[in-house]
Amino acid sequence: MAVVPGVDHLRVLNHGDVVVEYTNDEEANSMPITKEQEAEILRLYHAEKWLVNTIARQLHIHHSTVKRVLERNGIQPQRLHLRRSMADPYIDLIKSTLQKYPRITGRRIWEMAKVRGYKGGYDHFTDIVARYRQRPVEAFMRLRTLPGEQAQVDWAHFGKFRAGDAERRLLAFVMVLSWSRQIFLRFYPGDSTSNFIDGHVEAFKFFGGVSREILYDNLKSAVLERVGDTIRFNPNLLELSSHYRFAPKPVAVARGNEKGRVERAIQYVRTSFFAARKWTDLKDLNEQALAWCVGVAGERRCPEDKSKIVAEVFREEKDRLIELPANHFYSRDVVSVKVGKTPYVRFDLNDYSVPPDVVGKAVTVFADLNTVGITHAGSYIAEHPRCYDRGRQIEDGSHLEELVETKRAAKKHRGFDRLHHAAPSSKAMLEATALRGSSLGFITKNLLQLLDLYGPAELELAIQEALSCGSSHYSAVRQILEQRRKTKGLLPPVKLSLPAHASALSAHIKPHSLASYDKPWTTQKEIDNG
Repeated sequence: MAVVPGVDHLRVLNHGDVVVEYTNDEEANSMPITKEQEAEILRLYHAEKWLVNTIARQLHIHHSTVKRVLERNGIQPQRLHLRRSMADPYIDLIKSTLQKYPRITGRRIWEMAKVRGYKGGYDHFTDIVARYRQRPVEAFMRLRTLPGEQAQVDWAHFGKFRAGDAERRLLAFVMVLSWSRQIFLRFYPGDSTSNFIDGHVEAFKFFGGVSREILYDNLKSAVLERVGDTIRFNPNLLELSSHYRFAPKPVAVARGNEKGRVERAIQYVRTSFFAARKWTDLKDLNEQALAWCVGVAGERRCPEDKSKIVAEVFREEKDRLIELPANHFYSRDVVSVKVGKTPYVRFDLNDYSVPPDVVGKAVTVFADLNTVGITHAGSYIAEHPRCYDRGRQIEDGSHLEELVETKRAAKKHRGFDRLHHAAPSSKAMLEATALRGSSLGFITKNLLQLLDLYGPAELELAIQEALSCGSSHYSAVRQILEQRRKTKGLLPPVKLSLPAHASALSAHIKPHSLASYDKPWTTQKEIDNG
């Protein structure tokens, strides 16, 4: 069976004719069409003898809109007669069951028909059930509000946008004053609660006041849980409403008509503002959106009073709004994370530097649209500009300098430790150097170089000889090592270049006795014979 958008039931007859059975679609029935479209619908129906669904598909409008135009012009579209079906004997069962149990499912009636001998499939049978199901059309009252009484809020999705290497969702926060129809529009990289709260704050600044109640759909940013009439609001929204003294009002479930003003405003934003709009970044887009709210959206005719524009009616309503408090509400995302082995905190696809002394510890990240702040144990330890790219390292120079100093001190201590294990007498030499007031770093660095060139055994002997002569200078140790090399007739030592990460550089090697090298050579045969 073919699937057609907006079509619930479709059957193709032998001669290619199409019979369509639809459910009611309130949104489609309310969509306006132009005079040119209406004239084209009437021409295609009368002159070309097109079916309703053919006209709808070719003109890219809903089939119920075509029917509405024809009925308004005194035409009742004829339904084609369907061919006989194996379900025909069960039509009376379908009608009587639906009359007695209007909310029963089509599958249940199909199961009842199977017991009575029906051999057909589920899909075809439920299509027929839907044809005879009575769908009451609900009438809605036109809602009217007083000036300053109500505003309506909702998110609107506008696809995605690129921020460097990251692809982020583009959401529009829309608030409209129900009486004047003044619109506030601002775009955000996602629908987080902090963005939702920030949208309110910016809207209140734009309006210069707050309405007494604000209507919401049952979105998570406003309503965390709902069971019947029992509602658990998002605590951030409750805190915001307390600060600005307005009442949050979620609409009833499946009652989008109750906030029709913001729904129509979103549709107006899509067609009047966003369509074919060129912008460089989010800041540029929001600047254009603000100018559009004041200009195009403010200069349109007010739906409640066609003799005035929205901006004029808004000026009348502005005096009825609740006065803004002295300080604006501040909203942030709060996340607890643990710093890993490197002094960085991962937040929203990027890494932000922290002081190295919090490595391995828990910290709290506070982030708004522009800033990322980090605290530890109640103290503010870092602040960075927020980045919306992906995989970036945002660093504070002081954190890196502190890390370098920490590593330098650690390297110095590792040098002392290596010397102590390789040449135990070096401890006495370093103590004598400290008493003399000379640089410990200098002598340590040079003794380590001699250790790499001559080995631990030779260095230990040279240090012992220098100390026995009353000298604790590096030059004395080097001179002794050179004399011992020349006495043995050896070539000058060559330093091997090893990678900086090689484990041999930090290995602790204990010196062994060289006495075994002075013994006569022993053949393998003598070793085997004991």
